[in-house]
Amino acid sequence: MGQLRLFNRFGRVVQGASCLYDPNMNIAALFAPDHELAAHLLRLLDGQATDSAHDRAHLLRVWQNVRKISKIEGGDLTVLTAATLMHDFIHVPKDSPDRANASQRAADAAGAVLAALSWPEQQVSAVKHAIAAHSFSAGIPPRTLEARILQDADRLDALGHIGIARCLAVSGALNRPLYDPLDPQAQSRKLDDSAYALDHFQTKLLRLAGEFQTQTGRALADKRHAVLKQFYDGFISVVALR
Repeated sequence: MGQLRLFNRFGRVVQGASCLYDPNMNIAALFAPDHELAAHLLRLLDGQATDSAHDRAHLLRVWQNVRKISKIEGGDLTVLTAATLMHDFIHVPKDSPDRANASQRAADAAGAVLAALSWPEQQVSAVKHAIAAHSFSAGIPPRTLEARILQDADRLDALGHIGIARCLAVSGALNRPLYDPLDPQAQSRKLDDSAYALDHFQTKLLRLAGEFQTQTGRALADKRHAVLKQFYDGFISVVALR
C-alpha cells in the first residue's frame, strides 16, 4: 500500500507536527495513483449518513481487499477506485424495506458524479455496474472483472473477525437480541435475522464463502470463513440448551 503520507488542508504533504491534519487527504493518499479522484469523492461523502459497518474504515478495508485481488486477477484500478469509494454512497438502513435497491441507487448517484467529471461513458458504465452488482441483497450477477473484484472485496469484509464485529455492531444499533434463548439455531422456528443477530450467520454470513467470483477472493474467503464458523460453533456450544 506504500507509506502513509499526512496532508494539510491545502493538499500539501505534512513536514512538521504543526501542520493541520486532513483525514480525507490522508485516506485519499492510500488510493494512489488516483488520490486526487479519491480526495474529491471522499469530500462528497462528508455528512452522508452511515453506520459503523459502512464507514471510512470499511472503505479502506474493501480497498485493501481490492488491491490484494487485483494484484493477481488484474482489473482497471481507476474504475475500482471510484467503485470502492462510492459503493455505499446511498445509505439505506439494514432494516429498511428498500434495502435491496441501495446498490442501484448508489450506482445511479455515482454515475451522475462521474459524468459531471467528464468521465468516458464506458468507464462510467463500468463503475455503475460494479456498484450495482456488489450487493448481496440486490442479487445482480457481476458481468465484468471489476464487478467481480468489488463484490469479492466487499464480501470479504463480512467474513472473519471483522465480519463478526460488523454483524454484532449493526444488530446492537438496531436493538436486536443476540439470539433466541430457547432455540438459538432455529431448529423449531424460521430463521429471522431481523429479530436475532445470530440468525444472520445462517441466513447470509456462513453462505458467502461458496459464492466468491475470483480464485484469489475464494482463497482469502476460505480463511475468513473458518474464523466465522469457529465463532458460531463456539457461541452455540455456550448457549445451546441441554
